[in-house]
Amino acid sequence: MHGFRSITSLVVLLTLILSSGCEKKDGAIYYESNRKGTADAPVKDVPKDILATQQAFSALVKQVTPSVVNISTISKKKLVQPLFQFSPFFNEQFDGNQPRFRRDNSLGSGFIINRDGYILTNDHVIRDAEIIKVKLSNDTVYTGTVVGVDSKTDIAVIKIDSKEPLPVAVLGDSSKLQVGQWAIAIGNPFGLDRTVTVGVVSATGRSNMGIETYEDFIQTDASINPGNSGGPLLNIHGEVIGINTAIVASGQGIGFAIPINMAKNVVEQLISKGTVSRGWLGVSIQPVTEDIASSFGLKKAAGALINEVVAKSPAAKAGLRQGDVIVAIDGTDIKEVAHLQRLVGELPVGKRVEVKVFREGKETKLPLVIGSAESPAAKQVKPAEPQPAVWLGMSVAELPRELRMKGLSGVFISELDPDGAAAEAGLQQGDIIVSINRKNIGTLAEYAGVVAESRAKGSAVLLVKRGNASIYFVLNTR
Repeated sequence: MHGFRSITSLVVLLTLILSSGCEKKDGAIYYESNRKGTADAPVKDVPKDILATQQAFSALVKQVTPSVVNISTISKKKLVQPLFQFSPFFNEQFDGNQPRFRRDNSLGSGFIINRDGYILTNDHVIRDAEIIKVKLSNDTVYTGTVVGVDSKTDIAVIKIDSKEPLPVAVLGDSSKLQVGQWAIAIGNPFGLDRTVTVGVVSATGRSNMGIETYEDFIQTDASINPGNSGGPLLNIHGEVIGINTAIVASGQGIGFAIPINMAKNVVEQLISKGTVSRGWLGVSIQPVTEDIASSFGLKKAAGALINEVVAKSPAAKAGLRQGDVIVAIDGTDIKEVAHLQRLVGELPVGKRVEVKVFREGKETKLPLVIGSAESPAAKQVKPAEPQPAVWLGMSVAELPRELRMKGLSGVFISELDPDGAAAEAGLQQGDIIVSINRKNIGTLAEYAGVVAESRAKGSAVLLVKRGNASIYFVLNTR
């Protein structure tokens, strides 16, 4: 009996404690906090800085979201004729040699950059589109027209004609970004209008991703999903710092955005003339590896090694030679091949710059006038196509663009000798080589460099992606 009274007293006490911090509506089946009345919220003292941050995010979204648009497209894609072209089963799909097409629908994002109706988005969002529909935040739908595209940076400008005033996004300065700063992404992932995600700037200057020709990505952990492409990445002030572009499908919280500073020059040219002109040196270059740096007498593996100079090109006229290592241009130190390519591409045609090269053990400065990548001389030079590297009985090739856009990186095994060391170790045709000796592989050039190092080492540890599985293989390279 005494135990029963104790339990009853405990139940009454708990009931009083719970009812002291909340109110129950008459006839209701739940308790409701009323911070304007006598009941307290479950958490009484929320830090003021957290409340201020929450208010800042809410104000930012309210201000910027109206300038973000939903882009939907309809395109016509040619069907690939199957191997069983003579089977009666496929006659309905393929009538003799007449090509058939299918209609594809896609969704993406964009943002309005001025009141004339110009909208910035990704090239891959509107590529091959026959019809472009743009929906504003007030659900008004317009037909968009293509102003210009630049596939090398995956940037496009489209335009809508609106009689009503349009809200515009404000472009920031991506050169001032620091790792750890807030990053807010707004877009239409999976067709869910104007979804907001928050994270930080995880890294800057990401290149060699194999996504586009000119890369200088901002990496962020603000969730970016299919449909976010073309939408803005914002700082805490609501300024656009990037254009959301790609994700790493196998890695949660890894997304990439094109820095807005890279886009500014492209956008100006697309709006003014519909195309983009880029600077040109007229050299063929390759990465400076540790071995090359050591043999050349360089203090560190940086810059770009010239392996060929095009005749009558700006480089030839300036006196650049085969074997020179370009270490700086226009006052900027060169980190790697992709860095030099991006810097030269952004330089105005006709600008006089200073090129610093490392030649025969010492640095030399040479004046050079930037040429045009669209000039007849530049167009006559056919870029060397990457050739599959043969190693341990296997040939590899770069991943198709479709796989790179899904966030995959590496090179895939295109051919395999059944009697070779790779096949004997268990590798298969179609496997994607992600890394060798813990060094990530993004391009054929990176693959060749790591292969050379592994040959000297005598062994190689390959991380391979096969379907959804990741597998390590150890191979003897001697």
